[in-house]
Amino acid sequence: MTEETPIATSPPLSAQVSTLSKNGLWTNNVALVQLLGLCPLLAVTGTVINGLGLGIATLITLLLSNSIVSLIRPWLKSEIRIPIFVLIIASIVTTIELIMNAWFHDLYLVLGIFIPLIVTNCSIIARAEAFASKNNLIDSALDGFMMGLGFTLVLVVLGGMRELIGFGTLFANAQLMFGDIGHSMTITFSEDYPGFLLAVLPPGAFIGLGLLIALKNIIDKRQNAQQAVVIQDAGAVTTS
Repeated sequence: MTEETPIATSPPLSAQVSTLSKNGLWTNNVALVQLLGLCPLLAVTGTVINGLGLGIATLITLLLSNSIVSLIRPWLKSEIRIPIFVLIIASIVTTIELIMNAWFHDLYLVLGIFIPLIVTNCSIIARAEAFASKNNLIDSALDGFMMGLGFTLVLVVLGGMRELIGFGTLFANAQLMFGDIGHSMTITFSEDYPGFLLAVLPPGAFIGLGLLIALKNIIDKRQNAQQAVVIQDAGAVTTS
């Protein structure tokens, strides 16, 4: 009797979604772990709205570029894959720039050169090369979305920190993104707050990002210590 060769099975969809989500949001976060795209991250995060606007534009770029690269990967030759990736990303960013200029003109003016500079964000071409060119459409789209969401969250949190400390407000100039309703979204913590200039200058951005990275490392360290204790306890129970 011959032995049957075991059939390889792919992981359940829920497990794959959980893995890609955790990877993009925390384990391999673009800003806190990979430290990619720091130029726009540090330059535009003076307020929450600025960070949110650039974050959404980057998220859409990652989602679409990953999806398109995954769809065309069977026809891509290895010799020309990088130029093709750049052309795809540039086309997407140009479209986003034109849409923002038409529908969110004031926000477009505030973000300025950092919208077209999304093309040079290393994280986007890195995901296209490392993941989308090797995986199916659904996984690639999810990876792009989660990587973009993780980057956006860091932009928003850093922008919130700098705006709160620098101006004593949150969601200032929300009308740039949400229209007239945005005027009522501004939260002012103190009418007499004198402001803290360092927080909104480039050194404040570096300090804020450093604090976020340090906080993530502390959380990871504590989680690893707790897991080590659980494994040690489980081993003690097994041997007893």
